[in-house]
Formats: sequence, structure tokens, C-alpha cells
Amino acid sequence: MTRIAALLALGLATTTASAQDTAAPAVNETFKFARPADQPEAIETSPDGRIAVSVTTDNDGRALWSVSRGGTLIVAPSRLGFLFTDAPKIERQLRIQSVTHAKPVDTTWTQPWGEWRTIRDNHKEMRVRLMETTPLHRVIDVVFRVQDDGIGFRYEVPDQANMHGANIADELTEFSFAEDATAWWKVAFQWNREEYLYQRTPLSAVGTAATPITLKLAGGTHVALHEAALVDYASTAVMKTEGNTLRTVLTPGSGGPKVVKTGSWTTPWRTLLIADDAPGLYMSHLMLNLNEPNKLGDVSWVKPGKFVGVWWNMIKGDWTWARGPRHGATTANVKKYIDFAGANNIQGVLVEGWNVGWDGDWAGNGSAMQFATPTADFDADYLANYAKSKKVSLIGHHETGGAASHYESQFDQAFKFAADHGEHVVKTGYVADAGQIERANPDGSIAREWHEGQWMVNHHLRVVQAAAKYRVGIDAHEPVKDTGLRRTYPNWLAREGSRGMEYNAWPGKNPPEHEANLAFTRMLEGPMDFTPGVLSLTGSDNSPIQSTIAKQLALYVVLYSPVQMAADTPENYAKYPDAFRFIRDVPTDWQDTRVLNGEVGDFVTFARADRNSRDWYLGSITDENPRNVTVTLDFLEPGRTYTAQIYKDGPGATYATEARHAIAFETKRVKKGDTIILSLAPGGGQAIRFKAGR
Repeated sequence: MTRIAALLALGLATTTASAQDTAAPAVNETFKFARPADQPEAIETSPDGRIAVSVTTDNDGRALWSVSRGGTLIVAPSRLGFLFTDAPKIERQLRIQSVTHAKPVDTTWTQPWGEWRTIRDNHKEMRVRLMETTPLHRVIDVVFRVQDDGIGFRYEVPDQANMHGANIADELTEFSFAEDATAWWKVAFQWNREEYLYQRTPLSAVGTAATPITLKLAGGTHVALHEAALVDYASTAVMKTEGNTLRTVLTPGSGGPKVVKTGSWTTPWRTLLIADDAPGLYMSHLMLNLNEPNKLGDVSWVKPGKFVGVWWNMIKGDWTWARGPRHGATTANVKKYIDFAGANNIQGVLVEGWNVGWDGDWAGNGSAMQFATPTADFDADYLANYAKSKKVSLIGHHETGGAASHYESQFDQAFKFAADHGEHVVKTGYVADAGQIERANPDGSIAREWHEGQWMVNHHLRVVQAAAKYRVGIDAHEPVKDTGLRRTYPNWLAREGSRGMEYNAWPGKNPPEHEANLAFTRMLEGPMDFTPGVLSLTGSDNSPIQSTIAKQLALYVVLYSPVQMAADTPENYAKYPDAFRFIRDVPTDWQDTRVLNGEVGDFVTFARADRNSRDWYLGSITDENPRNVTVTLDFLEPGRTYTAQIYKDGPGATYATEARHAIAFETKRVKKGDTIILSLAPGGGQAIRFKAGR
């Protein structure tokens, strides 16, 4: 795209040829502002020329950014800036001092594990320096990176005479969408952290939303707003203001400023994925590319895999975390799970409630937790050796009960204990209401932090770094959101951060559309420990789960995690041996991923290639509506025949009755280019293993 074409696409150029050929200021007739003639032009386009980003200022000196795609305005001129607790805000009386364009980048890099082995980073970059025209003369840089599938931008602020760091009250960053839209979002800043169902509403009905928030614009374009490389900063939500405008809102801390910075500083990248359809959003690598490369060096010790665990019986209320007659984490119970894992090629066994500290009211009050002290009925040394003899590893569990400083005081002993007992992965937890994390001050007083405030963002990074010293991976529950830091710290394997399977054990279960919502909202962040695979389809008191068995299998392909749980009990898996075969077979580390079709909240089909064989796997799920989905097998390797092992909803299957257990099995030969029809029952799904032949 030429410079003039980009200007026209954004509505920032006049429309006559003579005007385009002169040096007159670029005028936007729709939004009634002009680029001052004495300020440099600030426009960058994507490598393919379809996306164009512009920065200008209005008559009050407000800095405004906007985005178009294919000549259509996506983000109308939107404000930039900051509020501070102890200094004048940065918003008006700004001018563009300079614009620089970096050399275009087109490289590839390899993930040690993930959904794709190879990631392409193809982007262009623009740096816009804004200077106040006030006596303070403060300057901030806004850096834009533009890919063919979206943009990321962040503030980079140098240390300067009138701004040595900052006490940030909030950002004034806006996203003013140029069209009405349908939004899929969940509420932010409520007591239950990120664990709310997604709402589908008009953009005008959005309140304060956690990110990612996914939008389908009136013209059909799909966008998803999130952030990348969240380091030493507060997590961002967005708040609906006027018209179609969303403004960033930073997560509070325990003090006055939401973010405290010293010297020169940067924000996370504010990201906007842009695609023709929902599958296109998922296929973007923008967020990973905006993160720094691996800082840990050799990470060959980071091992993806599946696990079972002493967990579901506690979630249902049959066993307890606390010591007593129904204690789950006993030597005998764990030994049984080790035997089951070893017999079924499952790499890990999660154990919750194994350590001292669970007795009494621990939720939100984890100061009694000891992360290297087993209970008397849990023989850690024996079980570690026994697991090793079965080629199984224990997965430790560090539940903090929200007492984060107390956990930090035990980092070395906790992760040394894990490493000494062959625990390659530790699941962390922060069960406390939002805003109730316990942070100990140097004087011994307690401050209360939010799960995604600046202090907790830094805490989670300290956890990952401490674990890496002992070659331990982290699966965080009640976490800070995923923003692609798994690239920089590859031992950060997975997170929860939304409503997982556990909600199906309790009243108020996840509805059939939930996982189809997750695929194009929460899963745009990164891996989620959803804990699928409850083939019994029953929660507490034998209450029905709103799913079919085939859908439970498909979730292993649809909802990605490098550490996937087989969440049901050995006794229940024994009742469904044919269906369980897929759980045994399905890998957790992928060479390639394709999203074959899908609509947000309705249905989706994924195909993934095993990193360690030539096999492909397919998972397709639907909401409460039955569907027939046609799929062409273009992803298969040409010239090779595959045996399709098909697990599909059986006759009459539906999530709404006992027929949810109906499942059928089929085997047939297929090749690249063949077409298959996936028949999905209400609340159902289909899973296929394409086993490669010659």
C-alpha cells in the first residue's frame, strides 16, 4: 500500500489528486480534525498493506490513533495518555516531535512446545515521539508493530528531567470502534476473579470487561482486544464509555497509584487482532511475537504431558483436602492413581491436599500452608520412588490460599522439595476473593492486593523464575491472565483464568455454549488448564453435566494445554474403555494447528498435527444446537493414507437427557482432499485420530 493509499484508507487525506500532490495538511472530513502542517506524518502499514495505523493530534493537542483494514476504518481516532496521582496528566497540548520507522522484520523462531513448532514474525514498526507543548516538555514514545493480522502498541517513556518514573492512576488509552459490534465478554473486578461466564451483547451494552474481549463488527470483521508482555505493570480491563468507545482501566493495587515505575519505563503491548472471521483470530501469532525470546536457556527439561489426579473426588465433595476420615491425599489413594497412570501411558499424577495447612478455613487465609511438609498419611518419599518405577511423575500442588508473601518466603524449600521428589510440574493456586491477596510489608503489616495488580503480576513472575532454578514447570490457577510470557519463560506451561470443568461439579454448571465461547475468547490468551475428560458426565450428587461423552473427548483438541488432565476417576474411566482410548492416545504437544471453521459461542473445529508422529487429531464441538459440519481434509499429508478413528455422538445423543452418554465409534480410510461430515448432537462433539499409514 502506498503512503497516499494508506492515508485514504484511514480518511486522513483529501480526495482530489491535486490535494494529494501538495504538502497541505491531511484533513479527515469525518472526524473534523487536521494534522498540523509542522508535524511529521505518522502512518505505518502491515507487510501486506491491508492494515494501516495512523497517529495525529487534534486542535487541543490530543494524540489520536486509528486503524483501517482493506480501506475500511476499524478503530476511529482514539485518545492516548495517562493520569498520575502526583503530577499533571498527559493528554492535551501534545505535538508529534518525530516519527521513525524500523527496518521490516520477517523471521521465524521455534517453540520448545506449543500449538505450532515454528512461528513466523513478519511485522513493520513505527515509533511516534509525543512532546508536551507545556513548560514541562515531557515526552513519551508510542511504538506500533503491525502484522498482517493485527497490531500491538505500547508506551515507552524515557527517564527525563520532569518525569523520573511515574505514579500512574490510570491510562487514557481508548479503542473507539468505527462500527457497531456484537461483543463476547466477561465482567471485570468482581469477587470471583476471572471465573465468570461470557456474555454476548451489543458493544453498547458492555460494562467493564476483562480482556480478551472479542467483537464481530457490523461489517463482519472480527477483532479481539487484549494485551501482551504484561511485566511489572497492572493488568488491563476495558470500560465502555461513549458510543462505541472502550477505555482501558488498570487493575487496582493496595496503594494509591495503580502502577509505580522508576526511571525509564514501558507498558505492556495493547493488542488488537483483526481477521475476516473467528478462526482467523485464533491463527494469529501476534501476542507471542510481541514477547521477548526465551530467557531460560536450555529448557529441554520442560515436558508436556497428560495427568490424572487426586482432585475430582474433592471437587465433588466425596473426599477432602483437609486431614480426616475422607482425606484424599493418602498414600493408598495416590498409589492407586499412579498405577492407573502407569498402565495407561499418562505421564503425571496431581495430588492436592498432600501438605500441612489445609485443615480449617484455608480459603483466603493460607498462612498455615507448608510447601515442603507432607501430612503424616502421605509418604512423599515412597510415592516419588514408586511413581518413578512406573515411569510416572508426581505433580505437586501449592495452594497459597491467597497468602502470596507467605508462599514467597518458602520458594527455595518448596521447589527443592518438588525437584527432589521428581515433580516436573507444580500447580499453584490463589483461592481468595479478588482484592484479598495477602501481601506482607517489611514492617509485618498486611496489605491487600488484587490478583492482577502490579504486585501480583510481579509475584507470578517471581514464582516462574524460582521454579526454573529447580527445573520445575508452573500451571497457575486463579492466575494473572496469559499475555504470551510462555515464550520468554517456557516453564510457564498453563493457567486456569476462566470457568473450568470444576464448575460442572456444582450447581450453576457451564452451559453447552461455554467451550465454544472459550475457543475465541479466553483461548486467545494461551493455554488453559480446563481439566476436561469427565466421561461419567456427573458432578456432585450425580447432577448431570451439560455435555456428551464425544464432546469431552473433542475438548482435548479444542482447548489447548501442554499439561492436559484426565479429570475423571479411574473407576469411571473403567466404565468407558472405548472412549477412554482417545484420551490415552491424544498428545499434548503439536507440530501444527488449523482452525477449520467456527463462530464465536456456536461451534468450532480444530485440527492439530502431533509433534512426535505423522498423526493428526480433530476436535469439533457445538453449543446447545445440533449441527452438521462439513470438513475437507486438506491438512493431511499428500500421498499418504490415514486410518480415521472416529468418536462421535451416538444415536439420539443430547446434553439434555441421559442420552448424553450415547457414543458411537467408526473406523475408515481417508486421504488428503477427502470430505467428511461431522454430525454434532446438541451439546455434543466429535473427536478423530487420523493415524498415518504409508
